[in-house]
Amino acid sequence: MSENKEPHVAKFVYDFTEGNKDLKDLLGGKGANLAEMTNLGLPVPPGFTITTDACKVYLDSGEEPAALRDEVSAHLDALEQRMGKKLGQADDPLLVSVRSGAKFSMPGMMDTVLNIGLSDKSVQGLAAQAGDDRFAWDSYRRLIQMFGKTVLGVDGDLFEEALDKAKEAKKVTVDTDLEAADLKKLVTAFKKIVKKEAGRDFPQDPREQMDLAIHAVFDSWNTDRAKLYRRQERIPGDLGTAVNVCSMVFGNLGPDSGTGVAFTRDPASGHQGVYGDYLQNAQGEDVVAGIRNTVPLAELEQIDKKSYDQLMQIMETLENHYKDLCDIEFTIERGQLWMLQTRVGKRTAGAAFRIATQLVDQGLIDEAEALQRVTGAQLAQLMFPRFDEDAKVAQVGRGIAASPGAAVGKAVFDSYTAVKWSRSGEKVILVRRETNPDDLDGMIAAEGILTSRGGKTSHAAVVARGMGKTCVCGAEELEVDTKRRRMTVPGGHVVEEGDLISIDGSSGKVYLGEVPVVPSPVVEYFEGRMHAGANDADELVEAVHRIMAFADRKRRLRVRANADNAEDALRARRFGAQGIGLCRTEHMFLGDRRELVERLILADTEAEREESLKALLPLQKQDFVELFSAMDGLPVTIRLLDPPLHEFLPDITELSVRVALAESRQEPHENELRLLQAVHRLHEQNPMLGLRGVRLGLVIPGLFTMQVRAIAEAAAERKNAKGDPRAEIMIPLVGTVQELEIVREEADQVVAEVEAATGVELKLSIGTMIELPRAALTAGQIAEAAEFFSFGTNDLTQTVWGFSRDDVEASFFTAYLEKGIFGVSPFETIDKDGVGSLVKLAAEAGRRTRPDLKLGVCGEHGGDPESVHFFHEVGLDYVSCSPFRIPVARLEAGRAAITANGSDHR
Repeated sequence: MSENKEPHVAKFVYDFTEGNKDLKDLLGGKGANLAEMTNLGLPVPPGFTITTDACKVYLDSGEEPAALRDEVSAHLDALEQRMGKKLGQADDPLLVSVRSGAKFSMPGMMDTVLNIGLSDKSVQGLAAQAGDDRFAWDSYRRLIQMFGKTVLGVDGDLFEEALDKAKEAKKVTVDTDLEAADLKKLVTAFKKIVKKEAGRDFPQDPREQMDLAIHAVFDSWNTDRAKLYRRQERIPGDLGTAVNVCSMVFGNLGPDSGTGVAFTRDPASGHQGVYGDYLQNAQGEDVVAGIRNTVPLAELEQIDKKSYDQLMQIMETLENHYKDLCDIEFTIERGQLWMLQTRVGKRTAGAAFRIATQLVDQGLIDEAEALQRVTGAQLAQLMFPRFDEDAKVAQVGRGIAASPGAAVGKAVFDSYTAVKWSRSGEKVILVRRETNPDDLDGMIAAEGILTSRGGKTSHAAVVARGMGKTCVCGAEELEVDTKRRRMTVPGGHVVEEGDLISIDGSSGKVYLGEVPVVPSPVVEYFEGRMHAGANDADELVEAVHRIMAFADRKRRLRVRANADNAEDALRARRFGAQGIGLCRTEHMFLGDRRELVERLILADTEAEREESLKALLPLQKQDFVELFSAMDGLPVTIRLLDPPLHEFLPDITELSVRVALAESRQEPHENELRLLQAVHRLHEQNPMLGLRGVRLGLVIPGLFTMQVRAIAEAAAERKNAKGDPRAEIMIPLVGTVQELEIVREEADQVVAEVEAATGVELKLSIGTMIELPRAALTAGQIAEAAEFFSFGTNDLTQTVWGFSRDDVEASFFTAYLEKGIFGVSPFETIDKDGVGSLVKLAAEAGRRTRPDLKLGVCGEHGGDPESVHFFHEVGLDYVSCSPFRIPVARLEAGRAAITANGSDHR
């Protein structure tokens, strides 16, 4: 007899006492962490969280779940009983905040409304309860301003303009100097703005305020700025946001109240200490908005030592509990400390490496977790050049070093211009008094961000750190005039829009003009020119060294380089390359040798062809001798000639003009005419899909055998010199096994001839590139004639998608990215569902035929962090990438090995 089970009933609301930090999918990051802090016994204002499930129902259907209103009512009743007051009651009102909280932090991208429950009646009760008329009317004007903008869609500038007029009338510069009577008038002005712009009165019913605010937070998941941020950060669009309803605590109750943001370590450097911002007599949004300049968190010790000491204890508790840098929002209400939020904090790339190794040394995490705390993208940031501190360039200001890097560009003063100029190829620096979420598209487009207000916890700083974008905040000595599109620097010099400026996100310095750059210390370390020591750069190098050593011990994937000459090969070897995965021989024929290849392609007789090949052979051999010497003892995969044919032929239009001019002048032009006829004969409408790769080797007799002979003779010469050449010959653009068999038979014969002539036994392996869909689909057959596959994912992406990369990236990729068709370009990160499926299929089929088949990838995806994880998953043996991406690939290969072993603690 089957057991009767109660039907599952969805639960859409959780009290802060019910959740924990592991429920981020359901409660969002903010809700899960508020619950965790509540469980830890920390002072968290009571409240409840509406789940992401409720949001998803609302977004899918346009209506909230049927059960949601009753659940909210039940939790609101419980909250009112706990607090001993009712939402919005006239005499002693309970006020709440309604705040977003997605699984992944999206700072400033979604909506928040504070002080819900205030009305024309309850504001009087709040004033009486607090004994402070100014505080009550300040809170009420904030509610109308936030509610009007966030919930009713009123232009926020209208409220700001009214606030500026009130300050002008009072002849003050900051809103804290406005008195109760001034704020009461401002409330009346704000309500008129709402009535005019929204076509309705500001709602006086507190429950209506709360319900509308909840819906507005749900809706904010799909605002343009939120979608843009998710695309930038690769956050899935179907997660939805939770909503946190929290009883209000007030930082704007006078000098013994305030609000702040704290970090358990410096998010810019990773150093331990007291880091954060505090603002007396303010509400939380004032800090992150950057509209008032804060004081350093350390000054709180003099302002309110009791709260400061308690905060330091809580910060230590949270860091030990989360075992990571924590970002904390807090409010002090008349000497009582309240925790409003904590999360694992965003940090700069340098801080990420330092913090990871510090936590290992403290015994909080192990090396495997440390490796998961950093990314290849962060390592790439650390390899960017930095400003030359000895350069004689005019420094005109200094702000807070919010996000490191060396950014140079033309000053622009709004996001629209930043995007427009950037799309035209200009490098720009976005200059603002302070940024807000509407500036996101301009921040993405800019090389760096400069603000005259705000600190390390302002919107500009937090978002820039998350994106790895250079940022200097709070450069107060710079007078930014966005309306006149100019910035005045100390001494009176005016920077107009379009003038070149440089900002240093590591020091906070601002310069006129372009500052020269020097190599990063991390690059110097990889090149063997820097070692760990005592200064700040050396500390970073030491942290990178330790993380890289662990990644190298853990990774299964080997990392090779794409290199076409000895100089690049030696650099790659210094960067940790374990061989060359792609040597493109066509690059060896450009410049002075181009004419020889042109003569070979256009040869009419066998004698002409043989003459050209004879001239090319010693040049090719010397190329390979140098390459084998640079990579002695490591594998070198040499791709036989694979140019689109037009790259080695004269331009047909230019040649036609030369012939026409010669004819009009009755000048001799037999050679040009003959050349033009040959070019016409070989002209292709789509050279990328024409006579190239293996097809060229089959059509032009002797071309590939010349290259194989050069490789074999070079290898024999190195062996005779006691070297250890490990050549691998790669046949490009194979679509059928018959092509490979023909070329392989010829190559084997040439190698045998060289062995006989030199008396040296050569062990050269022969394989192919898998870069055509048909090759991937018939990989089992092709493996019969190939000892290795190297996936050419650049061309494979082009042929799978039907894209010509040079054309589509400029024509419609921007639109595809903006519309969300792509989360990221398939040329940047491998398309797992399409191209990736073919790679997986070909790898499996090839190894069924030849179990010892060596598998690698040599497209640009070989150095892309996300793609490296995919290649590990499908069982490739190595990835190959440009020399400067080798450290990134090494790091990600180590991270991939840990993730695959189930050790991803994120």
